[in-house]
Amino acid sequence: MNVFSKFETELSVRPDDIDLYQHVHSTRYLDYVLAARFEQMEKNYGMSMQAFADRGLGWWMTTANIHYRRPLGWGDRMTVRCWIENFTEAGCRVAFEIEKNPTGKRVCDGYCDYVLVTLATGRATPIPEDVRVKYSI
Repeated sequence: MNVFSKFETELSVRPDDIDLYQHVHSTRYLDYVLAARFEQMEKNYGMSMQAFADRGLGWWMTTANIHYRRPLGWGDRMTVRCWIENFTEAGCRVAFEIEKNPTGKRVCDGYCDYVLVTLATGRATPIPEDVRVKYSI
């Protein structure tokens, strides 16, 4: 079983993240994961989303699973922790957890499945070996 590195990104709740119940709308948690992944891809893996696009490749989400535990509110800060759980021939599962700062209490956790596609066709493509190596840290 492979064990992959976990990376952290700190973010803040924005005013436009708040719904009519005065907490973060459920859809925004995926935005937080996406923002963290974009940063982590460039900073920690050394291959940004733009680098994939330059090769004519992109990652498309096929599944999102979130287990909500407690809400975030306006002005809250959080740590978004993400890691690759496993690879398939043409994709990967990225697991995540979000914790409220400074308490460290879990806000939510889950995973997203992604497939690597050729942007020109929108069809799945095998993960190139150099990409698999970069993302297997």
